[in-house]
Amino acid sequence: MIQDTQRQTCRGFVVSGRVQGVGFRAATRDAARGLGLSGWVRNRSDGCVEGVALGQAGPLDKLVAWLHEGPGAAQVESVWYSDAVEDQTLGSGFEIR
Repeated sequence: MIQDTQRQTCRGFVVSGRVQGVGFRAATRDAARGLGLSGWVRNRSDGCVEGVALGQAGPLDKLVAWLHEGPGAAQVESVWYSDAVEDQTLGSGFEIR
């Protein structure tokens, strides 16, 4: 059986802890771009950061691993993620919303 290594997956995530006001969104954008992912990241009113990333499974797994650490000033308490329905508004880049 041949696997489709080019298959795109969409994954949503929410990160809690000290993740606002510490450069988390910009660092997430940079990490995602470096991994060749598309999507977006934004602050939530409850103090969490959320986003959606689209790409191949390997780079998505690397982004999730990075989210558990975040940038140096962040203090990540938890990361929730799951496969998501592909967002038709996702472009070819990764943006801060």
